[in-house]
Amino acid sequence: MLGGGAALAYLVSRRQAPARAATVNTVVTAPQPARGYAFNQGWLFGGQYAEGAADPGYDDSGFAQVTLPHTVIPLSWGNWDNTGWENVWIYRKHLTSAELGATSDASDASDASGRVFVDFDGVMTNATVIINGTVLGTHQGGYLPFSAELTGHLTGGDNVLAVIVDARWLAVPPGGAAGGAITVDYLQPGGIYRDVALRVVPDIFLADVFARPDNVLSANRSVIVQATIDAVLPSQVTTTSQTSQTSQTAQISTELLDGARKIAATSTSATIAATGTQVVTLILPQIGEVTYWSPQTPKLYTVRTSLTYPGGTHTVSTRIGFRDARFELDGFYLNGERFEIFGLNRHQLFPYTGMAAPARLQRRDAEILKYELNCNMVRCSHYPQSPHFLDACDELGLMVWEEPPGWGYVGDQAWQEIVVQNVNDMVVRDRNRPSVIVWATRLNETANYPALYAQTRQVAYDLDGTRPTTGAVTFHDTAGWAEDVFSYDDYHSSNGSAALLPPVPGVPYFVSESVGALDGSPTYRWIDTGATLAIQALMHAQAHGIAQSQAGYAGLLGWAGIDYASYNGGDRIWQTLKTPGVIDTFRVPKPGAAFYQSQVDPSVRPVILPVFFWDFGPGSPPDGPGPGSMIATNLDRLEIYAGGQHLATGTPDTQDFGALAHPPVFTDLTVSGAGLPELRIDGYLGDRKVATVRMAADPSGDQLALTADHTSIEADGSDATRITFRAVDAYGNQRPDTTGEVALSVTGPAVLVGDNPFPFGTYGGVGGAFVRSIPDRTGLVRVTAEHPDLGRASVRILVI
Repeated sequence: MLGGGAALAYLVSRRQAPARAATVNTVVTAPQPARGYAFNQGWLFGGQYAEGAADPGYDDSGFAQVTLPHTVIPLSWGNWDNTGWENVWIYRKHLTSAELGATSDASDASDASGRVFVDFDGVMTNATVIINGTVLGTHQGGYLPFSAELTGHLTGGDNVLAVIVDARWLAVPPGGAAGGAITVDYLQPGGIYRDVALRVVPDIFLADVFARPDNVLSANRSVIVQATIDAVLPSQVTTTSQTSQTSQTAQISTELLDGARKIAATSTSATIAATGTQVVTLILPQIGEVTYWSPQTPKLYTVRTSLTYPGGTHTVSTRIGFRDARFELDGFYLNGERFEIFGLNRHQLFPYTGMAAPARLQRRDAEILKYELNCNMVRCSHYPQSPHFLDACDELGLMVWEEPPGWGYVGDQAWQEIVVQNVNDMVVRDRNRPSVIVWATRLNETANYPALYAQTRQVAYDLDGTRPTTGAVTFHDTAGWAEDVFSYDDYHSSNGSAALLPPVPGVPYFVSESVGALDGSPTYRWIDTGATLAIQALMHAQAHGIAQSQAGYAGLLGWAGIDYASYNGGDRIWQTLKTPGVIDTFRVPKPGAAFYQSQVDPSVRPVILPVFFWDFGPGSPPDGPGPGSMIATNLDRLEIYAGGQHLATGTPDTQDFGALAHPPVFTDLTVSGAGLPELRIDGYLGDRKVATVRMAADPSGDQLALTADHTSIEADGSDATRITFRAVDAYGNQRPDTTGEVALSVTGPAVLVGDNPFPFGTYGGVGGAFVRSIPDRTGLVRVTAEHPDLGRASVRILVI
């Protein structure tokens, strides 16, 4: 059976640095960042692999037609079962001359001018690629891209591309530990779960362009461009009947662009003397004033590099940013100024689809982190994440910590060699991104492995050299530690109160995780009490407040941004969900998110977010939220009324939270529930009232709220948007203790991806699903949600 790949050539990752490239069959580098012709439609999924299923003549008429990204089994919002996907699976795609013609001028696939590649952004976990019955190789690991060259294997008729996906528990990072999926703190459903592209390039082309800004803060700033050329040269027979290759001369030019405006340009020539790869270095010198990339000004420039030779031309456009990011003993410095890192950790797991989320959903996560939770940094825990997510981080101004796949375990020598390769591929894939400010070159929460981590650090230095190295650890001293930035996962919180250890002296110090979930409890879920949910907001505010109060902390990344699927955590696991996220799996903000939402300048938007439910039902306190009730705000003063009577004046707690830009308000909201009084909070900047929040205790006005993240999606069969539905009071505030189910219906050219009906009471009065387009079908989609007590709501989405 194919799929294990032990005896096969290994597919080298795309954008592989030539110095580390292996000699393998039909495997090449791919341009950066171009992804070729979209290739997600028209795949056939045959389920579990059967002998011969990859052969071109195999009867695939019973296979299901799917659009990528794809997960091999259906999933719910919770209760995932890894045994369902831990198997070997088969995908097939028929390539026709018409489809290949979309990428070249050839009318016949066998006559395609140039070289043909298929590029995979990610397959979970191992992938064996076969064209017309010929095995091209196997790639190990689910989080990094790879390519296979189809050149020379295509025919003039039907071409069958087959991919055997081995999603078993394998000795491939992060997997391999005895005990299986429970040993890693995130689940990894199998499938071709990221995009696939088809690419036709000339025989000599640009395999990679690394454009590195140099001396960014100096008037002598420049951009050093390293262009990797991949060539296949024609052969000729000499008079002595020996075969030789005809050398070629190529012209390589590069220019720096700000939109359409050319800032700098240079060119050089190179002699291509043999088939293979070589690197040509060009320097764009004396670049004048630039706009620095930062979370406030995420300015991007384009480096456009072209290779021209007698047989063709190839051009690659690379986005870069000018920024200087440094971790020092007294904190983090961005573009020469001290900058406090404020952020969260993120997993790329989604309900129903696992990790198989399209570009729109990936981007939406970045938008939520940046604009709704006001983060300036995200940690990609604990693996390289979707290129679409990272594209958004570049564009929005969200700094990134990136790390190779891993979690608490290091395997044998062969396993460690994959770790080194993963670091190589991660750096090469993303070293042009201004958002990435640090490489983790050690695996998350592992012991010291000096030889391994010396090697991974050197790979990062050799391939990039502009970013420091780090890695999250659970020990608090530098014995055996050798990275550039000491990053500590600090969970010294107890009894609902957050605490941090002091910085380790003599090294740049960063808190890579903090807060998490309460020990011994599966919180924070919508079915938990308001008092429990409020603890999350308090502890995140406390942790960030401590980190911002001392210069020795570069900043802090809270755990976690979003709930995620996991078996690891004992009684903290609920429905195979781990729920430390300040937003839930449907990306609905919990009360814990209120602290993050309030950390924004009031000139952008005034914020008043009560960190409690205003409810006097059977599951809530009869006398209101009580003393110490937290209200997250960025305003100067709150005037609070219950039942029309003035109850309290609240001001920010600068004594305990003075280091925060916007400290929360704490007040006594002990109120009799008799008569179901309405709560009103007026917010003031100075003497000017700028915002009012109302909360209804009377459930008679409760309703079902339904929203869609986007008003339109594209008719490519991959694109999707999220819908969420909530039980809310008359003013849109979350109502606890909801029961029953929500029934969903969709009309128009789209499909619903989600549980229908949805167990509203089980989850806690919140739910969600996705609306996904159908290939090449456009029109208006109407989604309706209905609850027996809360009524009906609908939204419209246009498929274009």
